Amino acid sequence: MPETHLGHQEQLLMNVAYAYPWDIVGDPAAPERLAALGVEAVALAASYHATRAATPYHPAHRVLDVPHAAFYLPVRPSAWGRLVPKSPSWTTPDAYLQAGDALRAAGLKVHAWTVLTHNSVLGREHPDLVVRNAFGDPYPHALCPAFDDVVEYCERLVREILTVGRPDALILESCGPMGFGHQSIHEKTAGADWDSVDSDLLSLCFCRACADRYPAGTRDHVKAAIDRYPADARDHVAAIDRSPTPGTRAHQTSTASTPTFTSVEEALGTLADEVRAVRVDLSASLRRTLVAAARDTAPDVPITIHANPDPWATAAFAALPEGEPGADVLVANCWGDPATDTARLARLVELCRPGQRVGAYVLGLPPRPADPEAQADLLRAYAKAGASEFHLYHAGLASPHRLSAIQQALRLIS
Repeated sequence: MPETHLGHQEQLLMNVAYAYPWDIVGDPAAPERLAALGVEAVALAASYHATRAATPYHPAHRVLDVPHAAFYLPVRPSAWGRLVPKSPSWTTPDAYLQAGDALRAAGLKVHAWTVLTHNSVLGREHPDLVVRNAFGDPYPHALCPAFDDVVEYCERLVREILTVGRPDALILESCGPMGFGHQSIHEKTAGADWDSVDSDLLSLCFCRACADRYPAGTRDHVKAAIDRYPADARDHVAAIDRSPTPGTRAHQTSTASTPTFTSVEEALGTLADEVRAVRVDLSASLRRTLVAAARDTAPDVPITIHANPDPWATAAFAALPEGEPGADVLVANCWGDPATDTARLARLVELCRPGQRVGAYVLGLPPRPADPEAQADLLRAYAKAGASEFHLYHAGLASPHRLSAIQQALRLIS
């Protein structure tokens, strides 16, 4: 292979553009438009959460409301257990199949973009299966993989996508517990001034399947840390919980001493190692189950996992601090500070086994500029950190100007 502008150490093996089925179904020009970007494959959503999406190219609409999570292949009742995914009403029930056929006709490979535990409609239907924080508050968007029913649902989802969807590769997103962070409708949580450590603490699950896995006293310790009480104030926290006076917690929190924590480990103190082990195992157990199911169903289909080496990570990029030998590609989120993103990529590279690859999940939307040179510089930095795939978000949401910038950036580094 000839040397590129990335250098001989950073040869790209694949560029992957992300898209929704509704970006392709009903738009005959979509497949060729995506192929013209310079990508080899499209990550096509087979299972995806609720959203409100711009459709700047579609002949029939410009804004599409997606009110609930949906499965974009036909829902066969015999394939499911207690949890059954919903079909979409805003596009055809077999939208993934239609879109996939159109993309392949344009010479593109189709990767099944599979969102797992992020499903608000199933969470609301089954509130006993969702993540609950230390205060007992449910997160309806977050199915907890500590429950057998949730693991079974995810396994059935993977098997059905591989069997019916026949993808060229499988991409697993939210392959672990979701957490506090969520772009809910009219989100009103910013004023609480919770920092990143608070967010991680609020992401620890204390549902009935998780609570007993932690050391004794963990729940009260986490409450005290979030509400800024000293770690030895558990009796005080319990007293507040029993208080009949509305607003007592808020009043006490605002007047109590306010220790600050620089890490989850500092906040948890001596509990940190055991709690971290529980959390890491929760993601690892689900991941092992799904990799095994995928290999059993379609042994030759490559598996990509959206991953984060941070052991406290939740959401779309689940915690993977020790690697995953069963995967072919580990993809890191690269939507933030470039120095942080490249360090995350480098850490995933360190976790890779021989033959595994690392991909960079690249943002082509705001706040990134629609500037080909600036985007190319980021791509070079990601490649230098070890990325051999660029996963480009998002070919259906980006304006024509932004899509052109992505196309030019790829050409600049080729």
